[in-house]
Amino acid sequence: MSKVVAATLNSEAIFAKSKAYMQRALRCKQGDNHDEYQLWASLALELLGKACLARIHPSLIALPNDQASMFAASGISLSTDIKTISSHTLYDRLRHITKGFDETVKTFCDDISQRRNAELHSGEVPFREMKPGAWEGRFWHAAQLILVKSQSSLEEWLGADQAKAPKVLLMHAQEALVEAAKVRVERARANFFERKKKEREEALTIANTKSSYHYSRMFSLLSDHEWETKCPSCTGKAFIAGIKVEEVVLDDHYEEESVDILYVGEEFHCPVCELHLAGSAELEAAGLTIEHSEIDTRERRYEEGYNND
Repeated sequence: MSKVVAATLNSEAIFAKSKAYMQRALRCKQGDNHDEYQLWASLALELLGKACLARIHPSLIALPNDQASMFAASGISLSTDIKTISSHTLYDRLRHITKGFDETVKTFCDDISQRRNAELHSGEVPFREMKPGAWEGRFWHAAQLILVKSQSSLEEWLGADQAKAPKVLLMHAQEALVEAAKVRVERARANFFERKKKEREEALTIANTKSSYHYSRMFSLLSDHEWETKCPSCTGKAFIAGIKVEEVVLDDHYEEESVDILYVGEEFHCPVCELHLAGSAELEAAGLTIEHSEIDTRERRYEEGYNND
């Protein structure tokens, strides 16, 4: 018989609360109350993210150093005082399991949470300074990524009628992002070909002898791995930095194992023409492949044995 997980950690209960908060947010928007619109929207987004993680397992949102909360994630009630992870930890975890939820999206989510905390816990009024046009597009983009991972949709979260406006806004925001990335690629190409032919050839030749470690501070992203690619602007050797999203054991021997590791790119830099792209959406808009896998053979790792002597 399955145990009942407390509402604090229950994915369906959290999702329902997120929907209710988003409805309040939209009513505030309709009443031109932009401060409360962003306040309720930020709360709804955090709850949506927690519902997504709890759907995988409630322990992903239970505060790990709180015993009662960890037991509650397994359906065992020690206390009604159940604590969940911070918004920063939430968005960091979503980044590792949600395609497209990269450092750019995570930073936006962290920022809106910090503004909410300042609004609620200080004398500051940060939401008053923010017009909807400054944050709405990125908000709906983040929500859409989480909903896809949750196997849900804007229609389910907002209701079919309410979802129409965000979908139009999302479409325009995506088009703007793609066009901006394409312009950046074209500008870098034009600047590169303004250089003398001999200078261009020398730059390409030198780049072919380099690896990513030859360039200091090339990426702002604290990545798990960097790999080579061809620059869409100058065709020179360029690099992508990304994070690890999955490991699959291919061959398992007594002493060693072969593992297929999948990475997703989040930042691109070309040392030849200085083209720089941030976020997986920009990389894809430039025609770059963001998924990269490598096979690693390593010694098997064993748990330390129990001392039964």
